[in-house]
Amino acid sequence: MLLSLFWGTACAADPVPPPVSAEIGRPLPGLSAAEADRFEQGRTLFRRIFTPEEGLGPRFNENSCNACHTFPADGGTGETAVTKRTRDDAGRCDLLVPHGGENVRIQVTRIAAGLGATPTREVEGATHTGRFTIPFIFGLGLVEAIPQGTLDALADPDDADGDGISGRVGRTADGRPARFGRKADVATLADFNDSAFRLEMGLTTPSVPDESRAGGTPPVPDGSDPAPEPEIDAASLARVTDFVRFLAPPAPAERDDPEVLRGRETFEELGCTSCHVPVLTTGEHESPALAHQRIALYSDLLLHDMGPDFQGSCGAGASTTEYRTEPLLGLRHRQEYLHDGRARRVMDAILAHGGEAAAVRARFAALNRLEQEYVLRFLDTL
Repeated sequence: MLLSLFWGTACAADPVPPPVSAEIGRPLPGLSAAEADRFEQGRTLFRRIFTPEEGLGPRFNENSCNACHTFPADGGTGETAVTKRTRDDAGRCDLLVPHGGENVRIQVTRIAAGLGATPTREVEGATHTGRFTIPFIFGLGLVEAIPQGTLDALADPDDADGDGISGRVGRTADGRPARFGRKADVATLADFNDSAFRLEMGLTTPSVPDESRAGGTPPVPDGSDPAPEPEIDAASLARVTDFVRFLAPPAPAERDDPEVLRGRETFEELGCTSCHVPVLTTGEHESPALAHQRIALYSDLLLHDMGPDFQGSCGAGASTTEYRTEPLLGLRHRQEYLHDGRARRVMDAILAHGGEAAAVRARFAALNRLEQEYVLRFLDTL
């Protein structure tokens, strides 16, 4: 059975170690003293509230990392949704960067407002809008350490095996394989954090050390942002990335009762693990805490077509209906589900699946209510 391959079995001669985890919001076990120090320095910066005098804005969404990633601990989710407006032109995606489409910023600083600047309200040329909840960022260092070959082996872009599932590797705008972001369009943790500072807080970075992407039209008036460029330095970015890199996956709940075990088996039998792959393993890494570790991610990190009900913004390498398989790690700590938070119950999220997941959804819907409940109880342990 597939799950036994990922989880190991009690009778195996050489039992597979359990996936790495820790109390939610805690660092990975096994960090060196230097790594633990970098984690704590990064956490301090993650909590730092930036001001307009330090470079916040002029257009922005929040003023600190943990203003978004706050519940149930630093690295979790928050109430501020991200909106993207893009243009799909016969399958070619335009992110509408000059018009602020890559991230619609809903606030302006008091300095910018005093000069007449306004938040981005309209994005010229947009044909599609995507709304995205704030994702968990626990375990992302392990996600980055998964070999690309693992994802390539899971991909089946032409559905060669005929199971109706045709996941494919996401791509950045410059063509690199990507695994971060709801549209699998960010390649590395450094890129992920760099874009968050620029697009969520309006802080210029060494990669884009000017306000040319200040978030939309009309352009903000001169003098709206008095801070010198870049507004956050490479060393600070590296420390925040260290914090994210060393955040541990949350530990699952310990519920070894027969109903949960039956729910796990049914989850596999339905075909859910075709996309929500239970466990992936990292490769070589300079940090022993990240090397050859198993992470119970419940994702293949690939793009899948979710069907017309999921129509939204396009991505650098993703259509308007394609999304990266949402990791189920930490599922029981969430309060809204699916990429846009449309579902308030896990049951509703399952029944909303379409596209490549339509057959699996139909099999779940055909279960009797007790069998469905077993699956839900299993998911409530993640």
